[in-house]
Amino acid sequence: MDLLAPAADIGVTVRPVRTRRDRKRFIDFPYRFYKNHDYWVPPLRLDVAHTLNPQKNPFFEHGKIQLFLAEDASGTVVGRIAGIVNGMHLKKYGDGNGFFGFFECEERYETAEALLDAACGWLRAQGMTGVRGPANPSLNDVAGLLVDGFDRVPAILMPYNPPYYEDYLLRYGFERVMTMWAYYVHKKFTDYDRLRRGAEIIKRRNPGLTLRNIDMRRFEAEARIVLDIYNEAWSDNWGFVPITDAEFKRLAADLKQIVDPRMVFILEKDGEPVAFALSLPNINYALRLIPNGRLLPFGLLKLLAATRLGGIHDVRMPLMGARKAYQGRAFDVLPVLATMEEGPRIGYYASETSWVLDSNHVLKNLIESLGGAVDKEYALFEKSF
Repeated sequence: MDLLAPAADIGVTVRPVRTRRDRKRFIDFPYRFYKNHDYWVPPLRLDVAHTLNPQKNPFFEHGKIQLFLAEDASGTVVGRIAGIVNGMHLKKYGDGNGFFGFFECEERYETAEALLDAACGWLRAQGMTGVRGPANPSLNDVAGLLVDGFDRVPAILMPYNPPYYEDYLLRYGFERVMTMWAYYVHKKFTDYDRLRRGAEIIKRRNPGLTLRNIDMRRFEAEARIVLDIYNEAWSDNWGFVPITDAEFKRLAADLKQIVDPRMVFILEKDGEPVAFALSLPNINYALRLIPNGRLLPFGLLKLLAATRLGGIHDVRMPLMGARKAYQGRAFDVLPVLATMEEGPRIGYYASETSWVLDSNHVLKNLIESLGGAVDKEYALFEKSF
Protein backbone atom coordinates (compact mmCIF):
# COMPACT_ATOMS: atom_id res chain seq x y z
CA MET A 1 0.00 0.00 0.00
CA ASP A 2 3.04 2.29 -0.18
CA LEU A 3 3.14 5.23 -2.53
CA LEU A 4 6.15 5.81 -4.74
CA ALA A 5 9.33 6.01 -2.72
CA PRO A 6 10.75 9.53 -2.33
CA ALA A 7 13.18 10.50 -5.03
CA ALA A 8 16.82 11.06 -4.27
CA ASP A 9 17.86 14.63 -3.46
CA ILE A 10 18.41 15.70 -7.06
CA GLY A 11 16.98 18.41 -9.27
CA VAL A 12 13.44 18.31 -10.59
CA THR A 13 12.30 19.90 -13.81
CA VAL A 14 8.76 21.17 -14.19
CA ARG A 15 7.51 21.86 -17.69
CA PRO A 16 4.15 22.49 -19.36
CA VAL A 17 2.30 19.70 -21.10
CA ARG A 18 2.43 20.38 -24.85
CA THR A 19 2.17 17.09 -26.68
CA ARG A 20 -0.19 14.14 -26.79
CA ARG A 21 2.54 12.00 -25.20
CA ASP A 22 2.89 14.50 -22.34
CA ARG A 23 -0.86 14.45 -21.77
CA LYS A 24 -0.81 10.65 -21.62
CA ARG A 25 1.98 10.75 -19.05
CA PHE A 26 0.00 13.32 -17.06
CA ILE A 27 -3.02 10.98 -16.99
CA ASP A 28 -0.92 7.88 -16.30
CA PHE A 29 0.98 9.21 -13.28
CA PRO A 30 -1.61 8.55 -10.52
CA TYR A 31 -2.06 4.92 -11.61
CA ARG A 32 1.63 4.33 -11.01
CA PHE A 33 1.83 6.60 -7.97
CA TYR A 34 -0.99 4.83 -6.11
CA LYS A 35 -0.28 1.33 -7.42
CA ASN A 36 -1.22 -1.29 -4.82
CA HIS A 37 -2.51 1.41 -2.47
CA ASP A 38 -5.35 0.16 -0.28
CA TYR A 39 -7.76 3.09 -0.49
CA TRP A 40 -7.22 5.07 -3.69
CA VAL A 41 -9.93 4.40 -6.29
CA PRO A 42 -8.71 4.60 -9.91
CA PRO A 43 -10.96 6.78 -12.07
CA LEU A 44 -11.71 5.54 -15.56
CA ARG A 45 -8.98 6.83 -17.87
CA LEU A 46 -11.51 7.73 -20.52
CA ASP A 47 -13.33 10.01 -18.06
CA VAL A 48 -10.09 11.76 -17.10
CA ALA A 49 -9.10 12.19 -20.75
CA HIS A 50 -12.50 13.74 -21.55
CA THR A 51 -12.23 16.09 -18.58
CA LEU A 52 -8.90 17.41 -19.90
CA ASN A 53 -9.99 17.57 -23.55
CA PRO A 54 -11.17 21.00 -24.78
CA GLN A 55 -13.26 19.26 -27.44
CA LYS A 56 -15.04 17.05 -24.89
CA ASN A 57 -15.39 19.19 -21.76
CA PRO A 58 -17.64 22.29 -21.94
CA PHE A 59 -15.68 23.82 -19.05
CA PHE A 60 -13.28 25.04 -21.73
CA GLU A 61 -16.03 27.24 -23.20
CA HIS A 62 -15.39 29.66 -20.34
CA GLY A 63 -12.19 28.35 -18.73
CA LYS A 64 -8.54 27.57 -19.37
CA ILE A 65 -6.33 24.79 -18.05
CA GLN A 66 -2.55 24.48 -18.27
CA LEU A 67 -1.07 21.14 -17.26
CA PHE A 68 2.45 20.71 -15.85
CA LEU A 69 4.67 17.66 -15.30
CA ALA A 70 7.53 17.32 -12.82
CA GLU A 71 10.38 15.04 -13.92
CA ASP A 72 13.49 13.92 -12.12
CA ALA A 73 16.95 13.77 -13.70
CA SER A 74 16.13 10.45 -15.39
CA GLY A 75 13.00 11.86 -17.03
CA THR A 76 10.63 9.93 -14.75
CA VAL A 77 7.44 11.76 -13.86
CA VAL A 78 7.36 12.48 -10.11
CA GLY A 79 4.47 14.93 -9.94
CA ARG A 80 1.83 16.87 -11.81
CA ILE A 81 -0.40 19.93 -11.39
CA ALA A 82 -2.75 22.17 -13.39
CA GLY A 83 -3.27 25.91 -13.36
CA ILE A 84 -6.95 26.70 -13.95
CA VAL A 85 -8.84 29.86 -14.87
CA ASN A 86 -12.57 29.44 -14.27
CA GLY A 87 -14.45 32.07 -16.27
CA MET A 88 -17.78 31.40 -14.54
CA HIS A 89 -16.17 31.88 -11.12
CA LEU A 90 -14.61 35.18 -12.21
CA LYS A 91 -17.91 36.33 -13.73
CA LYS A 92 -19.75 35.75 -10.45
CA TYR A 93 -17.13 36.83 -7.90
CA GLY A 94 -14.62 39.03 -9.75
CA ASP A 95 -12.10 38.19 -7.04
CA GLY A 96 -9.09 37.50 -9.27
CA ASN A 97 -8.81 33.93 -8.01
CA GLY A 98 -7.48 31.22 -10.24
CA PHE A 99 -7.36 27.58 -9.20
CA PHE A 100 -4.95 24.68 -9.05
CA GLY A 101 -5.94 21.06 -9.45
CA PHE A 102 -5.02 17.54 -10.56
CA PHE A 103 -2.20 17.81 -8.01
CA GLU A 104 -0.17 14.67 -7.31
CA CYS A 105 3.35 14.65 -5.97
CA GLU A 106 6.03 12.35 -4.61
CA GLU A 107 6.80 12.73 -0.91
CA ARG A 108 9.33 15.48 -1.35
CA TYR A 109 8.52 19.11 -0.61
CA GLU A 110 10.91 20.51 -3.19
CA THR A 111 8.93 18.78 -5.93
CA ALA A 112 5.64 20.16 -4.63
CA GLU A 113 7.17 23.63 -4.40
CA ALA A 114 8.37 23.48 -8.00
CA LEU A 115 4.94 22.35 -9.20
CA LEU A 116 3.13 25.06 -7.25
CA ASP A 117 5.61 27.66 -8.54
CA ALA A 118 4.76 26.64 -12.10
CA ALA A 119 0.98 26.73 -11.61
CA CYS A 120 1.03 30.01 -9.71
CA GLY A 121 3.41 31.60 -12.23
CA TRP A 122 1.08 30.66 -15.08
CA LEU A 123 -1.94 32.03 -13.20
CA ARG A 124 -0.16 35.33 -12.55
CA ALA A 125 0.58 35.55 -16.27
CA GLN A 126 -3.17 35.14 -16.87
CA GLY A 127 -3.84 38.16 -14.66
CA MET A 128 -4.92 36.26 -11.55
CA THR A 129 -4.13 37.72 -8.12
CA GLY A 130 -4.65 34.57 -6.07
CA VAL A 131 -5.12 30.82 -6.23
CA ARG A 132 -7.56 28.40 -4.60
CA GLY A 133 -7.83 24.64 -4.73
CA PRO A 134 -7.67 21.84 -5.35
CA ALA A 135 -10.44 21.79 -7.98
CA ASN A 136 -10.47 19.31 -10.83
CA PRO A 137 -11.23 21.56 -12.64
CA SER A 138 -14.11 23.26 -10.75
CA LEU A 139 -16.04 22.91 -7.51
CA ASN A 140 -18.80 21.26 -9.56
CA ASP A 141 -16.35 18.43 -10.29
CA VAL A 142 -14.17 16.35 -7.94
CA ALA A 143 -12.74 18.97 -5.57
CA GLY A 144 -11.13 19.46 -2.19
CA LEU A 145 -8.19 17.92 -0.35
CA LEU A 146 -8.67 14.98 2.00
CA VAL A 147 -7.27 16.01 5.40
CA ASP A 148 -8.76 13.30 7.65
CA GLY A 149 -10.06 9.80 6.91
CA PHE A 150 -7.11 8.34 5.01
CA ASP A 151 -7.85 4.77 6.13
CA ARG A 152 -11.15 4.53 4.27
CA VAL A 153 -12.18 4.29 0.64
CA PRO A 154 -13.68 7.55 -0.67
CA ALA A 155 -17.20 7.63 -2.06
CA ILE A 156 -17.98 8.13 -5.73
CA LEU A 157 -16.64 11.42 -7.16
CA MET A 158 -14.72 12.21 -3.96
CA PRO A 159 -10.93 12.71 -3.88
CA TYR A 160 -8.20 10.75 -2.16
CA ASN A 161 -4.62 11.88 -1.50
CA PRO A 162 -1.70 11.26 0.87
CA PRO A 163 -1.68 13.04 4.26
CA TYR A 164 1.43 15.09 3.48
CA TYR A 165 -0.29 17.20 0.79
CA GLU A 166 -1.86 19.49 3.41
CA ASP A 167 1.51 20.10 5.05
CA TYR A 168 3.08 20.96 1.70
CA LEU A 169 0.34 23.48 0.86
CA LEU A 170 0.58 25.17 4.27
CA ARG A 171 4.37 25.24 4.01
CA TYR A 172 4.06 26.95 0.62
CA GLY A 173 1.91 29.71 2.13
CA PHE A 174 -1.63 28.48 1.52
CA GLU A 175 -4.29 28.92 4.19
CA ARG A 176 -7.38 26.81 4.71
CA VAL A 177 -10.31 28.82 3.38
CA MET A 178 -13.11 26.27 3.81
CA THR A 179 -13.65 22.95 5.57
CA MET A 180 -16.06 20.39 4.14
CA TRP A 181 -17.44 17.29 5.84
CA ALA A 182 -18.51 13.86 4.66
CA TYR A 183 -21.23 12.40 6.90
CA TYR A 184 -21.93 8.69 7.17
CA VAL A 185 -25.49 7.56 7.85
CA HIS A 186 -26.34 3.88 8.39
CA LYS A 187 -29.83 2.47 8.77
CA LYS A 188 -28.88 1.00 12.18
CA PHE A 189 -28.22 4.46 13.58
CA THR A 190 -30.86 6.52 11.77
CA ASP A 191 -33.52 8.12 13.96
CA TYR A 192 -36.48 7.25 11.74
CA ASP A 193 -39.10 8.08 14.39
CA ARG A 194 -37.87 11.63 14.79
CA LEU A 195 -37.64 12.05 11.04
CA ARG A 196 -41.16 10.71 10.50
CA ARG A 197 -42.64 12.94 13.20
CA GLY A 198 -41.01 15.93 11.55
CA ALA A 199 -42.28 14.87 8.14
CA GLU A 200 -45.87 14.59 9.41
CA ILE A 201 -45.71 18.09 10.89
CA ILE A 202 -44.41 19.49 7.59
CA LYS A 203 -47.20 17.78 5.63
CA ARG A 204 -49.91 19.09 7.99
CA ARG A 205 -48.62 22.63 7.74
CA ASN A 206 -48.16 22.48 3.98
CA PRO A 207 -51.04 20.71 2.18
CA GLY A 208 -50.47 19.79 -1.44
CA LEU A 209 -47.03 18.21 -0.97
CA THR A 210 -46.29 15.09 -2.99
CA LEU A 211 -43.09 13.12 -3.48
CA ARG A 212 -42.03 11.15 -6.53
CA ASN A 213 -39.04 9.49 -8.18
CA ILE A 214 -37.57 10.75 -11.43
CA ASP A 215 -38.97 9.35 -14.66
CA MET A 216 -36.11 7.86 -16.72
CA ARG A 217 -38.26 8.10 -19.85
CA ARG A 218 -38.03 11.89 -19.45
CA PHE A 219 -34.52 11.92 -18.07
CA GLU A 220 -33.23 15.17 -19.58
CA ALA A 221 -36.34 17.11 -18.54
CA GLU A 222 -36.16 15.60 -15.04
CA ALA A 223 -32.45 16.40 -14.80
CA ARG A 224 -33.19 20.00 -15.76
CA ILE A 225 -35.69 20.25 -12.90
CA VAL A 226 -33.05 19.02 -10.48
CA LEU A 227 -30.43 21.39 -11.93
CA ASP A 228 -32.78 24.37 -11.78
CA ILE A 229 -33.57 23.78 -8.10
CA TYR A 230 -29.90 23.12 -7.33
CA ASN A 231 -28.68 26.32 -8.99
CA GLU A 232 -31.29 28.33 -7.07
CA ALA A 233 -30.90 26.56 -3.73
CA TRP A 234 -27.12 26.80 -3.66
CA SER A 235 -26.69 30.23 -5.28
CA ASP A 236 -25.74 31.96 -2.02
CA ASN A 237 -23.45 29.22 -0.74
CA TRP A 238 -19.75 29.88 -0.40
CA GLY A 239 -17.84 29.36 -3.66
CA PHE A 240 -20.89 28.22 -5.63
CA VAL A 241 -20.77 28.68 -9.40
CA PRO A 242 -23.84 27.75 -11.49
CA ILE A 243 -23.56 24.94 -14.00
CA THR A 244 -23.84 26.11 -17.61
CA ASP A 245 -26.26 24.49 -20.05
CA ALA A 246 -23.41 22.75 -21.88
CA GLU A 247 -21.92 21.49 -18.61
CA PHE A 248 -25.38 20.30 -17.60
CA LYS A 249 -25.74 18.21 -20.75
CA ARG A 250 -22.40 16.53 -20.12
CA LEU A 251 -23.20 15.95 -16.44
CA ALA A 252 -26.64 14.54 -17.24
CA ALA A 253 -25.16 12.13 -19.80
CA ASP A 254 -22.62 10.93 -17.22
CA LEU A 255 -25.14 10.54 -14.41
CA LYS A 256 -27.61 8.67 -16.60
CA GLN A 257 -25.11 5.80 -16.80
CA ILE A 258 -25.08 5.23 -13.04
CA VAL A 259 -28.16 6.81 -11.48
CA ASP A 260 -30.73 4.57 -9.77
CA PRO A 261 -34.08 6.38 -10.28
CA ARG A 262 -35.41 4.83 -7.09
CA MET A 263 -32.90 6.94 -5.16
CA VAL A 264 -33.75 10.33 -6.66
CA PHE A 265 -36.73 12.11 -5.11
CA ILE A 266 -38.48 15.29 -6.23
CA LEU A 267 -40.84 17.08 -3.84
CA GLU A 268 -43.71 18.95 -5.45
CA LYS A 269 -46.05 21.59 -3.98
CA ASP A 270 -49.37 21.60 -5.83
CA GLY A 271 -47.61 19.93 -8.77
CA GLU A 272 -44.65 22.36 -8.84
CA PRO A 273 -41.16 20.93 -8.09
CA VAL A 274 -39.76 22.69 -5.02
CA ALA A 275 -37.09 20.39 -3.51
CA PHE A 276 -35.08 17.26 -4.28
CA ALA A 277 -32.52 14.79 -2.99
CA LEU A 278 -30.26 12.85 -5.37
CA SER A 279 -28.20 9.84 -4.32
CA LEU A 280 -25.82 7.82 -6.49
CA PRO A 281 -24.84 4.17 -6.06
CA ASN A 282 -21.31 4.16 -4.69
CA ILE A 283 -19.71 2.45 -7.68
CA ASN A 284 -16.23 3.07 -6.25
CA TYR A 285 -16.41 -0.45 -4.87
CA ALA A 286 -16.68 -1.68 -8.44
CA LEU A 287 -14.06 0.72 -9.83
CA ARG A 288 -11.50 -0.69 -7.39
CA LEU A 289 -11.65 -3.90 -9.43
CA ILE A 290 -10.18 -1.99 -12.40
CA PRO A 291 -6.80 -0.83 -11.01
CA ASN A 292 -5.48 0.49 -14.34
CA GLY A 293 -8.67 2.47 -15.08
CA ARG A 294 -9.16 0.81 -18.48
CA LEU A 295 -12.54 -0.64 -19.40
CA LEU A 296 -11.08 -2.82 -22.13
CA PRO A 297 -10.52 -5.67 -22.47
CA PHE A 298 -11.80 -6.91 -19.09
CA GLY A 299 -12.61 -3.83 -17.02
CA LEU A 300 -16.13 -3.42 -18.37
CA LEU A 301 -17.02 -7.01 -17.49
CA LYS A 302 -15.75 -6.52 -13.93
CA LEU A 303 -17.68 -3.28 -13.57
CA LEU A 304 -20.93 -4.79 -14.85
CA ALA A 305 -20.53 -7.88 -12.68
CA ALA A 306 -19.94 -5.83 -9.54
CA THR A 307 -22.90 -3.53 -10.13
CA ARG A 308 -25.38 -6.19 -11.29
CA LEU A 309 -24.63 -8.87 -8.73
CA GLY A 310 -25.60 -6.78 -5.74
CA GLY A 311 -22.09 -5.81 -4.74
CA ILE A 312 -22.96 -2.16 -3.99
CA HIS A 313 -24.72 -1.53 -0.68
CA ASP A 314 -24.31 2.16 -0.10
CA VAL A 315 -24.92 5.45 -1.87
CA ARG A 316 -23.58 8.97 -1.83
CA MET A 317 -25.96 11.92 -1.62
CA PRO A 318 -24.03 14.72 -3.38
CA LEU A 319 -26.99 16.98 -4.19
CA MET A 320 -30.07 18.14 -2.33
CA GLY A 321 -31.88 21.42 -1.84
CA ALA A 322 -35.06 23.47 -1.89
CA ARG A 323 -36.09 26.57 -3.80
CA LYS A 324 -35.44 29.79 -1.91
CA ALA A 325 -39.13 30.46 -1.31
CA TYR A 326 -39.34 27.18 0.61
CA GLN A 327 -36.08 27.28 2.51
CA GLY A 328 -36.33 27.41 6.28
CA ARG A 329 -39.47 25.29 6.22
CA ALA A 330 -37.66 21.93 6.49
CA PHE A 331 -38.96 20.73 3.12
CA ASP A 332 -35.59 18.97 2.71
CA VAL A 333 -36.68 16.47 5.36
CA LEU A 334 -39.22 14.80 3.06
CA PRO A 335 -36.90 13.70 0.22
CA VAL A 336 -34.20 12.83 2.76
CA LEU A 337 -36.62 10.63 4.72
CA ALA A 338 -37.72 8.95 1.49
CA THR A 339 -34.07 8.24 0.67
CA MET A 340 -33.40 6.78 4.11
CA GLU A 341 -36.51 4.58 4.00
CA GLU A 342 -36.24 3.38 0.41
CA GLY A 343 -32.50 2.67 0.42
CA PRO A 344 -32.54 -0.34 2.78
CA ARG A 345 -35.57 -1.79 1.00
CA ILE A 346 -33.62 -2.09 -2.24
CA GLY A 347 -30.23 -3.03 -0.77
CA TYR A 348 -28.56 0.32 0.05
CA TYR A 349 -27.96 0.21 3.79
CA ALA A 350 -25.82 3.30 4.24
CA SER A 351 -25.33 6.73 2.74
CA GLU A 352 -22.56 9.29 2.62
CA THR A 353 -23.72 12.91 2.42
CA SER A 354 -20.85 14.92 1.01
CA TRP A 355 -19.54 17.33 0.90
CA VAL A 356 -21.22 19.62 3.46
CA LEU A 357 -19.72 23.07 3.92
CA ASP A 358 -18.67 23.86 7.47
CA SER A 359 -20.69 27.07 7.15
CA ASN A 360 -23.90 25.19 6.31
CA HIS A 361 -25.16 24.84 9.87
CA VAL A 362 -28.72 23.98 8.86
CA LEU A 363 -27.68 20.94 6.84
CA LYS A 364 -25.09 19.83 9.42
CA ASN A 365 -27.71 19.98 12.18
CA LEU A 366 -30.22 18.05 10.04
CA ILE A 367 -27.79 15.22 9.27
CA GLU A 368 -26.56 14.99 12.85
CA SER A 369 -30.15 14.90 14.13
CA LEU A 370 -30.73 11.84 11.94
CA GLY A 371 -27.82 9.99 13.51
CA GLY A 372 -25.20 10.90 10.90
CA ALA A 373 -21.56 11.04 11.97
CA VAL A 374 -18.58 12.80 10.42
CA ASP A 375 -16.59 10.22 8.48
CA LYS A 376 -14.07 12.30 6.50
CA GLU A 377 -12.79 15.86 6.46
CA TYR A 378 -11.90 17.80 3.33
CA ALA A 379 -10.62 21.33 2.80
CA LEU A 380 -9.97 23.99 0.20
CA PHE A 381 -6.92 26.22 0.41
CA GLU A 382 -6.17 29.71 -0.84
CA LYS A 383 -3.16 31.94 -1.35
CA SER A 384 -2.80 35.53 -2.59
CA PHE A 385 0.02 36.50 -4.94
